[in-house]
Amino acid sequence: MTGKSDFLAALIISGLVPTGAMAQEESQEIPESYSYTTYFKCDVTKQGRVDELVAEFEAPVYDQAVKDGQITAWGWVAHHTGGNWRRVQFIVAPSLDTLLDAQDSIREKISEQNAEAQTEIGTICNSHDDYIWKTEAGTRGDTPGEAVFSVYYICNQSLEDRADEIMKTDFAPILDRYVAEGKLTSWDWLSHWVGGKYRRLQSIIGPDHKSLLNTRNELIGELFAEGSAAGDEFDKICGSHVDYMWDV
Repeated sequence: MTGKSDFLAALIISGLVPTGAMAQEESQEIPESYSYTTYFKCDVTKQGRVDELVAEFEAPVYDQAVKDGQITAWGWVAHHTGGNWRRVQFIVAPSLDTLLDAQDSIREKISEQNAEAQTEIGTICNSHDDYIWKTEAGTRGDTPGEAVFSVYYICNQSLEDRADEIMKTDFAPILDRYVAEGKLTSWDWLSHWVGGKYRRLQSIIGPDHKSLLNTRNELIGELFAEGSAAGDEFDKICGSHVDYMWDV
């Protein structure tokens, strides 16, 4: 992930944004923010070339936007395990208006300065899905993470506010404990504002994929333990999901 900021971007990722954590002095809640996230479907034989083009031609523009205060953070993450999305690009801002203004401005600058590179990127990654996410809850720890496990939920829209409440009141204390114990470096919970069928996004971040998977199995055992009223209710509201693992 790239970005000259101490903000946990998400995932979205998300994120996130979704999301990876930048180093902090102590654990803290993630501030309210919005992320414009583009999920790319790419030619897997050439996607490495896109990474090179983004690093050379797009990264300087995004870095400058962070320095100028247009955005809080930005990121480019790679597919490890999951579905058809191969790369994810996102920007983060404290308000929806700021986010949309920055998206238009940054893309215009990239097109003006590096039209050929942008065309090549579009040829290799010629299909994408756009989402705008809002941060609802989360905690970032004091160390960065290299691996992300993201769960994209399909929820009953009439009850998804209740899912947010369960996440904040019942699940967050458990997730925060995992961060405090060093099992996770951070976590977040994002709500859908614009995009496709996925209504909520939960991401957990850890030092590597092996330890993160072990932590996730342990975490599921606590969140959805037999007899857990909160876990049962949450599962009824957001009962379908898709999993992805990302390299930060």
